[in-house]
Amino acid sequence: MKIITTHLHADFDCVASMVAAKKLYPDAELVFPGSQEKNVRDFLSETEYPLQYRRLKGLDLGKIEQVIVVDASTRERVGMFSELADNKNVRFHLYDHHPLSKVDIPFESAEIRERGSTATIFVELFRERGIDISPQEATLMALGIYEDTGSLTFSSTSPEDYEAAAWLLKRGADLNVISRYISRELSAAQVDMLNMLLKSLEFRNIEGVKVALATASTPRYLGDIAMLAHKIMDIENIYVLFILVRMEDRIHLVARSRIESVNVAEVAEQFGGGGHPTAASATIKNLTMPQTVDKFWEAATKAVEPAPVASDMMVEHVITVNIDSTINEAEALLTRFDINGMPVVNEGRPVGLIMRQIVEKAIFHGMAENKVGDFMISEYATVNPDTKASVLESIMLEHRQKLAPVVEKDTGKLLGLITRGMVLQKLYKDSLKKPGTQIKHERGRRTPITKNMDDMMRKRLPESIIKLFNIVTDVANKNGYPVYVVGGFVRDLLLNIPNMDVDIVVEGDGIDFAHKLTARLGGYAQTHEKFKTAVVVLPDGSKVDVATARIEYYAHPAALPTVEMSAIRHDLYRRDFSINAMAIRLNGSRPNTLLDFFGGQEDIKSRSIRVLHNLSFVEDPTRAFRAVRFESRFGFSLGKQTLALLGTAVRSQMFNRLSSSRLFAELKLIFKEKRPARSLSRMKELDLLRFIHPAMDFNDSNANVMDRAESLIAWYELTFPGAKLDAWLIRMLAAITNLTDKQVMEIGVDSPSIRKTVDVILECRSYTTKALKELAKSNNTMTPSKTYEL
Repeated sequence: MKIITTHLHADFDCVASMVAAKKLYPDAELVFPGSQEKNVRDFLSETEYPLQYRRLKGLDLGKIEQVIVVDASTRERVGMFSELADNKNVRFHLYDHHPLSKVDIPFESAEIRERGSTATIFVELFRERGIDISPQEATLMALGIYEDTGSLTFSSTSPEDYEAAAWLLKRGADLNVISRYISRELSAAQVDMLNMLLKSLEFRNIEGVKVALATASTPRYLGDIAMLAHKIMDIENIYVLFILVRMEDRIHLVARSRIESVNVAEVAEQFGGGGHPTAASATIKNLTMPQTVDKFWEAATKAVEPAPVASDMMVEHVITVNIDSTINEAEALLTRFDINGMPVVNEGRPVGLIMRQIVEKAIFHGMAENKVGDFMISEYATVNPDTKASVLESIMLEHRQKLAPVVEKDTGKLLGLITRGMVLQKLYKDSLKKPGTQIKHERGRRTPITKNMDDMMRKRLPESIIKLFNIVTDVANKNGYPVYVVGGFVRDLLLNIPNMDVDIVVEGDGIDFAHKLTARLGGYAQTHEKFKTAVVVLPDGSKVDVATARIEYYAHPAALPTVEMSAIRHDLYRRDFSINAMAIRLNGSRPNTLLDFFGGQEDIKSRSIRVLHNLSFVEDPTRAFRAVRFESRFGFSLGKQTLALLGTAVRSQMFNRLSSSRLFAELKLIFKEKRPARSLSRMKELDLLRFIHPAMDFNDSNANVMDRAESLIAWYELTFPGAKLDAWLIRMLAAITNLTDKQVMEIGVDSPSIRKTVDVILECRSYTTKALKELAKSNNTMTPSKTYEL
């Protein structure tokens, strides 16, 4: 016998997921482990939904061979079916949106994804497998999503939940039915209970978070306590709420959280319940209400994350200026590293602060050669690594100090730096702790948008990459290095595009890390001291790029960058586009966490190519050609501001400052893409072709030649698999058909390496012209063997 079941006190997500699972397991029977919530019972009776399920009474557990569990993955939530968890003859298949780390049921297979509801997971599976559903089924599944996500408003709601709801609406989900059962009026008994709960509210401040507890008792069972929780949160503007209600012989716990720092599931687990970080529940037996309240406050205190301290926020690699440096030297540092202020140091210890505004005024008044110490801010506060966020808030906001050096308690040695922006970002992240506080962020945030990537990495990456990351993490941990995977690998992971090119960034000495990684993996490391990078070549020939987290500055427009060590944010800021400026932290307290400082995820969703700052194309004009290549490859578009900045760079003739070798390297990458005609057409639109050669053009004739060349390449690769073919060179030949031999010779005239490629192009042209003449003379009478020789 196969059964489909769910958790006790089944809600709409449970029922919807059970019905959905039936489509994947048509020979399984639906069995509830206990009762259903009142609104579910009302829906089933009032709409006469044709739900066929088997009752528990008379069910022989010994005949069960397979259990499909939906919306649950722990023993305490599945009632009597937990008895089968240790039976090796029973196979469990799990479908859940609760954290994988909490699973304690041995399973044969599991679909556990971070979503707002389990119904969303089934929608994704249906779409992947081409399974369609009826309007009735769509309505029920939408009820599951809307209930578990608070009509798509809870913080646990994912983009996939929105997509799933849209898919269900297209298949006939009835919003009138959904609103009737999601937004229900309170009964008289519920109004009385709501009144009791509001009167009993007790608040405690735990690590800066206001936690609310409401308690009540009633002699009979009353459903929909969860709905009352949301009513109370809306009425009292509460962001963390726990409700304890005694009904009959047990106490029911309902927990809700709207902030990241309070995981209510951890509290519910202390009472044998569970859930996810924003919504959880438990049923408590054999405890009085006073005993339960005492135990609750003890559990709640442990569940709230400790308030952040300075060491959690500070940047460790700090740009400083010496007290004896000149104002001119300070201005050069501020400009080079694109910062607005920095600590002034004397023998490694901070003695003041200098801000850009002060420097600019001093230069304006003719004091550029004065010492920094003459004008620095000498009355300022320093903090220690364990200084709490509330103290930092006071320093930054009340005392209007823009920078706070973090120093060692005993020695005064500079350990790091905190900016006002970092504190504001922390306030933004936790703004829901203070109802009514809203701080709108700008891109280029000091504190990144984060996302746990465990599930995505496990599902989308091959086992070989997972094993490599485990070794990288182990080596980093043993040597005290924070380590990240960055750039195109992260972008393609989010886009679900295979990419085996791994770029590792280390906060610290990347070259030292590369040597230690080589000692562990075998192979050898090719190092580049100037750029603080290395390539680890593994025994199987595969490569891993390792770089030191660094900050770059450009001595003049279009120059190669000068490199210095930095923190990960600065390393990402030097990159070309937001979609390439994301990292995944592989180790630390939250391993496999995505760090997105510059809105890369948002730009992937909107399919936009966006530079990180307004001088991006001035500093490195090759980014314009890269932008066009990414537009074509991913089907993205240049953002409005990025397009305007590129136009400015074109009008300013920035591309004339590029060396031929750097420009040619970007062109080669464009021609390595399949069907680069779209990129060339776009380059014509953006007036970039003239920087390759003033006579360069791309029209319908070029496009036709390139299409034929692409067909020829495809034929050759299919006919001679494994044979070496420089397809990019063939594409380039096709693209420059409008240029004369003399004009081709003028491309890259200052570069010996390009000169070789130009010679090959001219030689190919010569052979092609000769062959065409011979074919024309033969008047289609040439034999195949002669044609081959030709």
